[in-house]
Amino acid sequence: MYITEAILLGLALAMDCFAVSITSGAIVKHIVLRPMLTMILSFGLFQGAMVLAGWYVSTLFSRILAPIDHWIAFGLLSAIGIQMIREGFGKKEETKFDPLSYKVILTLAVATSIDAMAVGVSMAFMQIGSSWDTIAIPTVLIAAISSALTIAGLGTGIFIGRKIPCSIAPVGGLILIGIGIKIIIEHLGLCS
Repeated sequence: MYITEAILLGLALAMDCFAVSITSGAIVKHIVLRPMLTMILSFGLFQGAMVLAGWYVSTLFSRILAPIDHWIAFGLLSAIGIQMIREGFGKKEETKFDPLSYKVILTLAVATSIDAMAVGVSMAFMQIGSSWDTIAIPTVLIAAISSALTIAGLGTGIFIGRKIPCSIAPVGGLILIGIGIKIIIEHLGLCS
């Protein structure tokens, strides 16, 4: 795979990471170093790992996961989105949703990287990356781009969050549910 193609693929895969990190930054409204670094690294590592996993076990698990992977991503994103909406409309003292909790970060990292597994599977079927050394460069680029766009998203979200005086959690919840619906629509072939 050429580097330009890997970069474009990385940008396409990282759009969900970007949207989710904007939402997280807008809710938190300030820099929280350790969990934000965890999010940045998790999103990048999961994107890269899922590409490798899809490529490596394409014949074994793709037949099992392909029919349900989009439903898994939709379910995870919707569950977090619904929680954000519900708690966003609660009283200030009752609002407990923390987009930077390690449990939420892990869930979001998995949900936003499931499509990367499908990319890894398709790379195996197209004989892209027929050995570890040829799959390594696209994988590293995808992971790095996902991390970079997560940084950009968090910064953008913090900027937006500081400009909006009320809680943005319900909007963020709707965005996550929208990303889940987009994944379903794409996997069902309802749009190109």
